[in-house]
Amino acid sequence: MNRTTMFAAAFALLFSTSISVWATVTEVPVDALEPTREQRQATLIIIRVIDKYHYKHLKLDDDASAAIFERYLEALDPNRSFFTARDIERFSVHRTRLDNALLQAQLTPAFEIFRVYRQRVDERIAYALDLLERKFDFSIDEEYQFDRSKAPWAIDRVALDELWRLRVKNDTLALRLNGKPEKEIKETLQKRYEGVRRRTRQLTSNDVFQTFINAYTLSLEPHTSYMSPRVSENFDISMRLSLEGIGAVLRSENEYTEVLRTVPGGPAAQSGKVQAGDRIIGVGQGDEGEIQDVVGWRLQDVVDQIRGPKGTVVRLRLQSDGAAPGGAEREVVLTRNEIKLEDQAAKKSIVEGLDGLGLTRIGVINVPAFYRDFRGHSDGEEDFRSTTRDVRQLLKELQDEGVDGIVIDLRDNGGGSLVEATELTGLFIPSGPVVQVRDASGAVEIEKDPDPETVYAGPLAVLVNRNSASASEIFAGAIQDYRRGIIIGEPTFGKGTVQTLVDLGRFVRDGGDKLGRLRLTMAQFFRVDGGSTQFRGVVPDIIYPLGSVTEKYGERELENALPWAQIKAANYQPRDAGSIAHYREKHEQRIKNDVGFQYLTEENAYLRTIRERQTVTLLEEKRKIEWEARETKRKQDKNRFRVALGLPPIPEGAPNDLDEDEDAMEREDDADSIDKILVNEAARILSDYIGGQRHAVMVN
Repeated sequence: MNRTTMFAAAFALLFSTSISVWATVTEVPVDALEPTREQRQATLIIIRVIDKYHYKHLKLDDDASAAIFERYLEALDPNRSFFTARDIERFSVHRTRLDNALLQAQLTPAFEIFRVYRQRVDERIAYALDLLERKFDFSIDEEYQFDRSKAPWAIDRVALDELWRLRVKNDTLALRLNGKPEKEIKETLQKRYEGVRRRTRQLTSNDVFQTFINAYTLSLEPHTSYMSPRVSENFDISMRLSLEGIGAVLRSENEYTEVLRTVPGGPAAQSGKVQAGDRIIGVGQGDEGEIQDVVGWRLQDVVDQIRGPKGTVVRLRLQSDGAAPGGAEREVVLTRNEIKLEDQAAKKSIVEGLDGLGLTRIGVINVPAFYRDFRGHSDGEEDFRSTTRDVRQLLKELQDEGVDGIVIDLRDNGGGSLVEATELTGLFIPSGPVVQVRDASGAVEIEKDPDPETVYAGPLAVLVNRNSASASEIFAGAIQDYRRGIIIGEPTFGKGTVQTLVDLGRFVRDGGDKLGRLRLTMAQFFRVDGGSTQFRGVVPDIIYPLGSVTEKYGERELENALPWAQIKAANYQPRDAGSIAHYREKHEQRIKNDVGFQYLTEENAYLRTIRERQTVTLLEEKRKIEWEARETKRKQDKNRFRVALGLPPIPEGAPNDLDEDEDAMEREDDADSIDKILVNEAARILSDYIGGQRHAVMVN
């Protein structure tokens, strides 16, 4: 798996700005690719700020230089498709000198390497376009390695020619298998390859500088990054325009743009047609605009095409999670819209009448984000919206409705306000510390529950998954440390660091906005027991057997992530809640023959196998057979699952035989059913606990 573009973890398309149309951007002359005075100024300031304030103290020496060198090459050529081993040998004179170059703000080596990269892109694209004029023989049994992120560099141009022959052949075969006629295949690939060359030629001096400086910041850890003036300006526009867009978090993976998750309340999530793991193959503007092929595009470039003003239409061409590169495609039409606070607000439901639940009624509060209306609070509004206020009200309503226990559902909650995480925890404990924050100097600040009132003191469970991050991990970790409730689900994301934005212009006279900004990791979160939420995340008391325990994900997948650490525990008093081993055993016994959990476990194992593949066959018949066999097996498993839940089976034929509405309904039904399986089992676990506590009281 290519993880070099995962350094920022993801890019949130929550915001609306003007659409960037590449045809209107002029190519940059090669002789204009030189470092500027402002970039040299920014370099010196960045090094000084990082040295003084960054959480991790890294000495700029030869070892650091080698790491920066490798990351810069990875950023330029992540799939090792343009440079040869001879190029790398030529560049190696800089391997142990970049530390001194940075300290002296000498940026020439980075620009020299980039100019060679631009030349190599021109050469490779010219060769790829020439290959499109030839005929490929798809009856030959050969393979294409689509993931070359860890492969050796091609020894010379001849070896690189062979790699590109296989690449172009694979691209052609993928479109053939999707039913594209020969003329359309040629036109599509011409535009794809010419687009790579055009976008590379449009990269400016600021783009080169940003890429190089981020190779340096990534040698520290994944969340420190530099934003050029243009990126900073877009960030400001985004913040001013609030939460408008399609509501999806994206990442770049093996030359594809992949949906990491959708945002509750956003058009992507509400459509039911966009799922985590989907790959974005093309983007079109409006109802009729041509869909541009975006395979091989930089993440920022894809973002520029997808985002746009509220009320406008964007069309996405997607491949489903689990499809091999070149698999079946579908088109989704979305209207960009504002993501309203009400759509992200906490919501309640009640689980009752299930087998094994008896007369027990379990309340469920879904918390999609830790939101807070900071402007309303600063303006003195008495009824400003916040997660804690909304959950407080829902807790009272559920208690009035006579529930026996409550599940707080934090699945896919990527975090938000630290204040809200602290105050929300306070609804369930009398008082005490919630989280510890250690800064770069080693000083530790303890965030405490500000309200001595316990709004809910009854049986509690917290449901988490691999996408529960940051503030979610603070809340879940505190509940676990206090032994206040049972944590259920998957190990969480593991994002346990604190970032701040530093405007570099503030350090120079008349700096203005010409120097950009630095996103700086300045502190780390620690639980009240002293352990960090960083890297490991929160490990549930009862883990769902979905295969994610052994899978690298979140911080654990990011190269150079800060490790787990421990400090002195805070002064807190955990409850004597007793052992939960008995309830874990009952859960494991119960799901052993559960069709839903069997399906989820099998599906996750299948997806993991697909993601671990690095090659595909170029023998057309073999590729068809493999694809059909995989799809048939997946459809059989899914139909067994759907029938067991009382849903109609998927009609005969491949998934793309369904029209758009049928496909969306099928996906939404599956998502709702999976959601219910996981929530219902959490309710049963909590019901077991409630029954055990009642029995203990009766015995006593």
